[in-house]
Amino acid sequence: MMRKLLFILALSLLVLPASAEHANRTGGEKRHAERAAPAPTRSSHATRPVQPRSAETEVRDRINAGSVGLAAGLLEGAPLRFATEISRVVNDGGKVHVLPIVTRGPTENVNDLLYLKGVDLAIINSDSLDEYRAQVPEIGSRIVQVMNLFPSELHVFVRPEIKSLADLAGKKVNFNTQGTAAAYSGPLIFSRLGIEVEKTFVPHPVALEQMRKGEGEMAAVVFVTSKPVDAFVKRKWDEGFKFLPVPFDPRLADYYVSASLTSADYPALVPAGQTVETIAVPTVLVAYNWNPGSPRYDRVKAFVNELFGKLDQLRTPGFDPKWKDANPSASVPGLQRLKAAQNWQDPHMANRTGRP
Repeated sequence: MMRKLLFILALSLLVLPASAEHANRTGGEKRHAERAAPAPTRSSHATRPVQPRSAETEVRDRINAGSVGLAAGLLEGAPLRFATEISRVVNDGGKVHVLPIVTRGPTENVNDLLYLKGVDLAIINSDSLDEYRAQVPEIGSRIVQVMNLFPSELHVFVRPEIKSLADLAGKKVNFNTQGTAAAYSGPLIFSRLGIEVEKTFVPHPVALEQMRKGEGEMAAVVFVTSKPVDAFVKRKWDEGFKFLPVPFDPRLADYYVSASLTSADYPALVPAGQTVETIAVPTVLVAYNWNPGSPRYDRVKAFVNELFGKLDQLRTPGFDPKWKDANPSASVPGLQRLKAAQNWQDPHMANRTGRP
């Protein structure tokens, strides 16, 4: 009898946890179903009154409604400096809030403008579009020109034993880190000129130090940026270090323009009164081609009106001297002009030329 009672007790201990688990699961599922179920519909007379918008909510909505993201570039580059100065004058009016974005450079900015959320505008080098035309055939209609900003000059800086571009054939040449203007435009230019070099892509400060010390067989560094470059102005270089001339060539006519490096730009490297021929890549402010009438298009339109209306302010002392080269009316091969930019430009150009 005792054995029978013990057997029944043991059997009950085995069964109870399973029963409890079932109760917990069904109870949990029931509670989950209750949370997921829609709330009962209130009658019309019991509708909760609409709460007034708080001052903080109005500020938040106003800032977001007028904000545009501007993909600029690296901290040390001219594009970020221009983007910062744009934000200074445009944001001052309070209608538009420009957010300059630090990126990997003007070439990567094409990718950011096409695909990164929150980016409405970008600063790019015009030749960077060449890479994307194969991947995005309609890129000329998805990205539109706002204005030409400035030329980014090609700087080919070499050791004393290098006398010409031809001497660099087979030598180690640095083009800065991947994603920068030099890393894209430099190899493209050298390839078009038929000069095969050993390309490296390390940060320019590292490459410059290697070249100065004669380490790693680094023969040259290539910059594609707005002159003057601090590394060549503020640093003392031994005799013989120099910029190589890069004369304009018909093979470069589709994207590039003639330029020069002068003694005024680099007094320690270019003798007084002399110039070094080179080429430049137009650096352009572009926008994503949002549909007219959409909220994002309206933001870009407001930005254009504020920026173009304050160009004279950007050309005053205290801003980058290259603002004098910024040209809203200049065209860029392969790019349409933003409709809002053209609409602003037409009446203003008519006033300047005296046309009716």
